[in-house]
Amino acid sequence: MDGTNTLLTVARLSMTLARRCMARYSHLKSPHKFSQPQLVTCLVLRAYLKTTYRGVVEFLATSGQLRRAIGLERLPHYSTLKKFADRAGVAEVIDAMLGQIAQAATPPEAQATEIAIDSTGIETSAASAHYQTRRGRPRRQYVKLSLAVICGVLLPAGLVVDFGPTNDKTQARSLLNKTRHNVQPATLFADAGYDAEWVHEYCRDDWGVQSWIKPVRHRADGTFGGRYRSKMTKRRLKKRGYGRRWHIESFISGLKRTMGSTLAARKPASMFIDAAMRVLAYACRR
Repeated sequence: MDGTNTLLTVARLSMTLARRCMARYSHLKSPHKFSQPQLVTCLVLRAYLKTTYRGVVEFLATSGQLRRAIGLERLPHYSTLKKFADRAGVAEVIDAMLGQIAQAATPPEAQATEIAIDSTGIETSAASAHYQTRRGRPRRQYVKLSLAVICGVLLPAGLVVDFGPTNDKTQARSLLNKTRHNVQPATLFADAGYDAEWVHEYCRDDWGVQSWIKPVRHRADGTFGGRYRSKMTKRRLKKRGYGRRWHIESFISGLKRTMGSTLAARKPASMFIDAAMRVLAYACRR
């Protein structure tokens, strides 16, 4: 598939998902120049192209095919896209669109669905973490993406955006709640960053999902406390397919290679929307 066809696919899928998740116009008395799904799709394309608001408008001006796929009879001003991105509720729309993708990838009859959760950082500065470390400077605050990914199809089932560095368990409950709303997997895999008895209790007792999480040794005798943590032996983890946890590593690697690992936004709210929009754009591409 060439680049043009990929862009058209991303645009068409974004339009389809956005129409399901939001009203055509925000208000009956709005100017009706551009629909909300059209503006969301422009933001998705901006994330996919790794460009600015002005840059995506200029790109649309050169592609009649893309404008027709979105249904644009005129081009929005770049400030229109920026103001729309800053609206309250855009993050909820992104969550809803990701939920539509996850639900399409896991039909009700798919009883053996497996998911893996992990987190990654998106830099807020062009200076790499390695460069800052070599200069003896502490790493600046970064945007932290906590993700749940459906194993096999490598599509996101849940997303939480926050600032890092923080312990992964800080975002775990929100991530599990969002994922639970979208899919009902049979198994969940996570690395040692999510090792906690309450995570197992949430998954197994409340959600009905078999959780397999690499434990962290805290006791001098090498044993693990807790009803479920004590079951997380190497033999059991291997038998239950714990190696499939690496599917989320593959997703994160592809996300960063395709969408970039540095944000251009400077305001916290804009950073969060920019980071979440990259995940949505990458999911549409897949």
